[in-house]
Amino acid sequence: MAKTLKILFFLGLFGTLCAVGITYAVYYNVKDRIPTVAELKDIELRIPLRIYTADNKLIGEFGEQRRSPINYAEIPQDLEHAILAAEDTNFYHHPGVDILGLGRAVVQLITTGQKQGGGSTITMQVARNYFLSFEQTYTRKFTEIFIALKMERELSKHEILELYVNKIYLGNRAYGFEAAAQVYYGKNLAELNLAQLAMIAGLPKAPSRFNPVVNPSRALIRRNWILQRMLSLGMIDKSAYQNAVEAPITAKNHGVMPDIEAGYIAEMVRSELYSTFGDDLYITGMTVYTTIDSERQKAANEAVFNGVLDYDMRHGYRGSIETRVDLIDAPLEEQEKALQDIERFKNWQTALVISTTETTADVRLANGERATLPWDAVKWARPYINEDSQGASPSTVADVLVPGDIVRLRPDNQQKWLLAQKPEVQSALISLNSKDGAIQALVGGFNFYENKFNRVTQSKRQPGSNFKPFVYASALDRGYTAASIINDAPVVFNDTNLASAWRPTNDGGKFYGPTRLRQALYRSQNIVSVRLLDEMGIRPTLDFLRRFGFDPNELPHNLSLSLGSANLSPLQIATGYAVFSNGGYQVQPYLIDKVIDRNNKTLFQANPVTVCVTCTPLEKTTDDEQQMGLFNTPEGIRSLPIAPQVLDPEVNYITYDMMRDVIKYGTGRRARVLQRDDLAGKTGTTNDGRDAWFSGFNGNLVTSVWSGFDNSSPLGRGEWGGSVSLPPWIDYMRDALKDTPPDFVAKPSSLVTVRIDPNTGERALPGQSNAIFEIFRKDHVPPQRNLSLPTFNNNIGNEAQEEKHENNVLENLF
Repeated sequence: MAKTLKILFFLGLFGTLCAVGITYAVYYNVKDRIPTVAELKDIELRIPLRIYTADNKLIGEFGEQRRSPINYAEIPQDLEHAILAAEDTNFYHHPGVDILGLGRAVVQLITTGQKQGGGSTITMQVARNYFLSFEQTYTRKFTEIFIALKMERELSKHEILELYVNKIYLGNRAYGFEAAAQVYYGKNLAELNLAQLAMIAGLPKAPSRFNPVVNPSRALIRRNWILQRMLSLGMIDKSAYQNAVEAPITAKNHGVMPDIEAGYIAEMVRSELYSTFGDDLYITGMTVYTTIDSERQKAANEAVFNGVLDYDMRHGYRGSIETRVDLIDAPLEEQEKALQDIERFKNWQTALVISTTETTADVRLANGERATLPWDAVKWARPYINEDSQGASPSTVADVLVPGDIVRLRPDNQQKWLLAQKPEVQSALISLNSKDGAIQALVGGFNFYENKFNRVTQSKRQPGSNFKPFVYASALDRGYTAASIINDAPVVFNDTNLASAWRPTNDGGKFYGPTRLRQALYRSQNIVSVRLLDEMGIRPTLDFLRRFGFDPNELPHNLSLSLGSANLSPLQIATGYAVFSNGGYQVQPYLIDKVIDRNNKTLFQANPVTVCVTCTPLEKTTDDEQQMGLFNTPEGIRSLPIAPQVLDPEVNYITYDMMRDVIKYGTGRRARVLQRDDLAGKTGTTNDGRDAWFSGFNGNLVTSVWSGFDNSSPLGRGEWGGSVSLPPWIDYMRDALKDTPPDFVAKPSSLVTVRIDPNTGERALPGQSNAIFEIFRKDHVPPQRNLSLPTFNNNIGNEAQEEKHENNVLENLF
């Protein structure tokens, strides 16, 4: 017996030494893969880039991994219990490795020849997810064990569980339970009920197999098993268990759900930041706050959307997507599949026409439902012939739809569904705060997800008459007045910069004869603009246009400049109009206000040039401080670059006042529906109606809308800036300026108002019945025909001084 015990002792000792030796050998082989204490405590999650509006509404998210980290205190207790029940019941009692669990796994491997799992603790899963690959090797498993043991020594159980909750992959690109809650339920983790928490707690084992969207039956079995485990472990009571197992599956793929639809803006931000940060942009957890106002962005989205659809419906119905008579009597599953295979758009539905009567159409929707389209839902659909003409109005539903047609429907306020079609025309809107250039709203096209081309920044089109205010401002700056007379009569120009003799005409071919500049602007008379530029000279005018941010090298060096023949983007036009809006100061448009990192450290803070008429330099500052822009403002001392004044305030105000008449009397008079006297603007339509514009503003907000086809096809007969782009501008400004008081461009006190003869532009005679008031700079008041008569302007001196002044004015003008 003694000899046997001795042999057993030595065998045990030998086995122990072998085990120690093997363990050391394995440790020596993998020790370089074990993280240091510093690495364990400095774990960084891969967090996507998130972009927000100025008022903290999510615009977009970029990054392959959807992740929203939370701390331990934010983990719902039911979720913690569900995770422990599903993955590691003994988590709070083992040292990182569950010996019994590993033993069971080894026995399974020996008896079945296959690895069936079940040996990994939560700590080991964290070790694998953060520091190792997912290769199935014994070396990796030993490394995992060593890392888990080290983690348990260096980190608390709560810290380990927090890492697990934030890192684990849960399907649909969701990493971590907070991201999974948003992806599967469109809610924050704290808003989920017990059944939903148990459902996502079942995902780590096999995110694809137990996915509640893809495999709801398997997911339900897994969920109920976890709930049963929680009940047996005393984590929940019988009542909670019963309610949870009876709860239906409510999961669906919510994806990334932005609060505000602004795809063009999100892409602009991503593109700009990528040039600086590269691929780190998508993983380091940066947060970007833009200048976008969420309510104004919503208004812009709706205005462009409705404006495009209104134009599209005016020009007729182009027919069904396709006709599939074979689907009428096909099984429901086949009908649904055929409809779902067609590209969806927003909250529209594709539908199969099952049958029609004179006044209704019975349709099958892509979601499987049946619906009835009334006559009012289809009566708009005159057949499209071309952009200039449509067929006769339909008299019955059968004139529009036939059984087997696959069509698009969109929600409508008047009836549940309205017959629709995907528009071919495009539109874009840009809205700026004119005081600092902050972009308030931007829509680059009808549908970002179909076409990512941003027409606000990337498309350069001819602005037509939308450009004229800049030419008129140049004239006022050169000594012309709003009452200056230009003859609106036929003219031929032999400009060396033009290919041939040029005979400009007005829209409609009408000529008005001698015309005041104010009238010419609100009537948008082309001849006056061309003659005016010809009198001023092209080169001086091009140099003047720099003040609005235009590069003369990008502008035509011929008289067509006066009619807006330059190729400019809506953003450039809006930037130019901002000068008129803010009193004559040049600002630069900007979109990104602030960028912060995952630790809330500011990486970038915008410091835009800002209009501040009431700002004054501090009395006791160094020259350097004044150059930096350290100023007293109404809000207190702040450092900001002050926007340079590029346009005389008097010239600026007169231009603004003339543009107000565009809305009062001219081509923009539809905007009178807004009942705001502070608005000014200008329409624009290019040759053959290929581009339609409206740009307008008050003393704070500038908005420009462009509409047209990407291929520059004509918009059609009767379509102008005032009919295509002005309506969405009105819709947007109605919401953007809602509940705001009138905001006029400041009127300089040095301006004078004088009664003039509307036919000659001269000062009116006493008692003249048709006299009207006009605004002038003091030094540019027009002459009076009879100088012996008393003057009407107390700011002008005696008769001799007035005569001298009038001669100077005439010399300056002519």
